[in-house]
Amino acid sequence: MAAAPVWSVDPRTGKQREQVAVEATAQEVDAAVRAAHAARGALADRAVRSAFLRTAAEQLEAAKDGLVETADAETALGPVRLTGELARTCYQLRAFADIVDEGAFLDVIINHPDDTATPPIPDLRRYKVPLGVVAVYSASNFPFAFSVAGGDTASALGAGCPVVVKAHPDHPALSELVAKVLRRAAAAHGIPEGVVGLVHGFEAGVELVKHPLVSAAGFTGSVRGGRALFDAAAARPTPIPFHGELGSLNPVVVTEAAAAERAEAIGTGLAGSMTLGVGQFCVKPGLVLAPSGAAGDRLVKSLTDAVSDTNAGVLLDHRMRDNFIAGVAERAELPEVESPVTPGAGGEHTVSAGFLTVSADKLAEEGQYDLLLEECFGPVTVVARYEDEAQVQGVLSRLPGNLTATVHLSAEEAAGEGRGAELLAELTPLAGRVLVNGWPTGVAVAPAQHHGGPYPATTSTSTSVGGTAIERWMRPVTYQTAPEAILPPELRDANPLGLPRRFNGRLER
Repeated sequence: MAAAPVWSVDPRTGKQREQVAVEATAQEVDAAVRAAHAARGALADRAVRSAFLRTAAEQLEAAKDGLVETADAETALGPVRLTGELARTCYQLRAFADIVDEGAFLDVIINHPDDTATPPIPDLRRYKVPLGVVAVYSASNFPFAFSVAGGDTASALGAGCPVVVKAHPDHPALSELVAKVLRRAAAAHGIPEGVVGLVHGFEAGVELVKHPLVSAAGFTGSVRGGRALFDAAAARPTPIPFHGELGSLNPVVVTEAAAAERAEAIGTGLAGSMTLGVGQFCVKPGLVLAPSGAAGDRLVKSLTDAVSDTNAGVLLDHRMRDNFIAGVAERAELPEVESPVTPGAGGEHTVSAGFLTVSADKLAEEGQYDLLLEECFGPVTVVARYEDEAQVQGVLSRLPGNLTATVHLSAEEAAGEGRGAELLAELTPLAGRVLVNGWPTGVAVAPAQHHGGPYPATTSTSTSVGGTAIERWMRPVTYQTAPEAILPPELRDANPLGLPRRFNGRLER
């Protein structure tokens, strides 16, 4: 049977643009993984791999015009958004290069023998080593930052792990172009081009996570797809870490005092956040608990005005468009659910933004309204109007894990008066990032960032954004009573590489 062709498709028209590749066979997946595995040694030198990451950033910037044009043709996200996302991607590559140069991520700890301790301590030297080949599953909604050269790839390469990327079918032509840039950057530093593999096709993705030489995986996508791969990773004869981002509702709580203080600003801010990128951000606020009464009415009026002024937009593909239209229709048909601005089809290829309202007490108990507690990908949110704090707590108690949770407080509540601290504590178990008086869309690439959360937001406790993302692709190893002459240079007393470390209990920088 001939391999299925892989087409680039224009989401604005639904028409095929060009054949980009063919879906990889099991033999081709095997070849890509083995080529990546063979390239491991070329990444052993930290100076080489940090230089590789910087060269990759430079060459992506040099190819910017063609990359952005191709990305826009396949995603309809627009040149402005895509140019910014490419800049973020290049920044991310350089940030991991800096982390590699600094060396603290190796977590070097040295303990000399201590016979006076109970029990006695032998000579122990600990640091972290790369896991091996990492499988990376690209996301649809971030064709640069969570794709072939995105955070999973950058952090894995920084850790010293080659990657094989499963391209997303929504931007296959862009994936090919970016992979070629990365391979050229690798070759410039004497690294085999197989250090970055690329495969297409659903079955190829399944074969990839099952391959015995794949040591870990990073995924961004749907709950259904991510859970299937997660289960496959766990079912292997040798299970591997699977760091998956699967889905998130990203709840928002607006206190009555905050609504009384600035209802209009909150409504406008919510509209901007939920419609950003046509509602296709993984941290889009999908559920808002807002008070009943006059202040809540003002918030809803402000949200109505702002969303009504939002132009119809194109989703990443027609499957997503169909799912969005069906999803909002099913939610809107529930009894006592209202649509102040009706979301749905905006035209033959577009969708219009909107939101639904419901009484919060409908969500506090299991039943037909559970659908409103599930993510609906696209420009829609649910505003649940509450009467008292008990209803807020009732809804929050039913929510699954999320990437973010947000609370909007009044000035007095933010200053420590009222329930501000209690609400923060109530939201903390629900999410990996808790925001106060802000909006979750926009994930800064910063050392303190955490982009992850309790299941199903993610399948592990790690982050996919920020410097600590590199930790996903490493494991600790300790050498006991090993002669210095045969130890890796990172673990020698003289510290020839000048690494930050903890030496006999003292932190040395």
